[in-house]
Amino acid sequence: MPLPAIPDEVKQVFGKYKTFKAFIPTQYEQEYLYGVRGVLLIETFLWMFLQTFVPVAVAGSQDTNGRLYQRILRKTLSVLFWNENLLYGSIIFLSARSIAIPFLKKPCKEQIARSVMTRGITLWFPVAVALAIVKLAFTGMGLHYIYEFKESTRNHSMAVPYGLPNAFAYFNSVFNLFWTTRNFNVQAGSTAFPTQTLWIVNAIYSQSYTVYMTMVIIPYTRSKWRVQGAICFILAAWWVQSWAWFTISGLLICDMVMNMNFKAKAQAGIPLVLPLGAFRKSDGCPRRIPVWIPAALCITGGLLMQFLWTAWRPDLLNKEYFAHSNIYYTAGLNYDYEEHHTQARADNYLYLVGFFLLLETYHVVQRIFNNPFLKFLGKRSLSYFLIQPIIIYTVGIKTFSQLRSQHVNFGGSCTVTLITCLVIIVPLAELFYRCVEIPSKVGAHKFYDFITS
Repeated sequence: MPLPAIPDEVKQVFGKYKTFKAFIPTQYEQEYLYGVRGVLLIETFLWMFLQTFVPVAVAGSQDTNGRLYQRILRKTLSVLFWNENLLYGSIIFLSARSIAIPFLKKPCKEQIARSVMTRGITLWFPVAVALAIVKLAFTGMGLHYIYEFKESTRNHSMAVPYGLPNAFAYFNSVFNLFWTTRNFNVQAGSTAFPTQTLWIVNAIYSQSYTVYMTMVIIPYTRSKWRVQGAICFILAAWWVQSWAWFTISGLLICDMVMNMNFKAKAQAGIPLVLPLGAFRKSDGCPRRIPVWIPAALCITGGLLMQFLWTAWRPDLLNKEYFAHSNIYYTAGLNYDYEEHHTQARADNYLYLVGFFLLLETYHVVQRIFNNPFLKFLGKRSLSYFLIQPIIIYTVGIKTFSQLRSQHVNFGGSCTVTLITCLVIIVPLAELFYRCVEIPSKVGAHKFYDFITS
């Protein structure tokens, strides 16, 4: 029996959608980066869900007393797979690694102008819509059920969202997300959002201009100078605890990959040059160290510090910021930074440098992240990031509370809540992607074409 024919009207709708989507000119050739975004999306969901319902299993959690398996998860898998600080650093690092690609492929004034003009619109519109959904949802449902859930589960790690009192406060919160350059995680736009993670969009947006202002010199300077200058920049940014040391590192890797033939040179190994020509080959050439050795050392060092702070000395987890100068709040060392901002951590930085060295050097690692499913998720990562905490804090908490009130055991309640959230998040995130995120990208580029025509 032949399959029923697809109506012409449906074909026309899908044809227009493909044409609409194809208008976006920033198509990247390094698609394995989408796969990395997909992995980060999965880890972000795990962190949001577990932080809400199983906080004892989360690294850095304020809840440390719970079932044995939860404490084991916190001290083992959580450090790598649902680690809040590592996720923040990874997102900022990956953003800097990605957004310079169009300009480095075509270094001209039109490309930099397009990037700067469209960046804000493509982020602002989805964030404004997501925050409007939050405002409407909590205006209708209230926040009392979240307070009750927090008290009944004794969850000291999750935060009850701030209730935006009116439309004017909503407008100001959206505006400040794309205006402020510090105090990211204490502004209303972030505290009103479920899981209070919207500040990362603010950080990414502000750090985008660090990339834009730095990358314009790339076509006009020597490669050696760029590397040396970037290292000095990274050290200075580390000292003042700015996210710029993650950002410039991501940009430097992008520059090396696209302009310095990094992959071929890295696969050849790092030349080991010692004084007096020691440890050379018989033909006089220096011996070379495989890149995976320093990469593995960086990854091991970063993860080892994280494991030690999580499993052995959790009281030292956030003490690193005392060693830095404070760029905004004090004239001396950094004594109150933690109250205003999430810190850029050295252990996460080491891990990310090692990971990206492996990713950019070895084809087999790139093939892993070229997985179609991961790339599919990666292209929709912003939509999922904005939708999943809303569903967890509305449908998820309601479902969990209802199941517990009917005396369903904790494990069963978590499982049903997880399935319920996934069933709702997947179609809603896809709808948000097609109806909000893609139109915002297309609209941004059309707006640029309009004002420059």
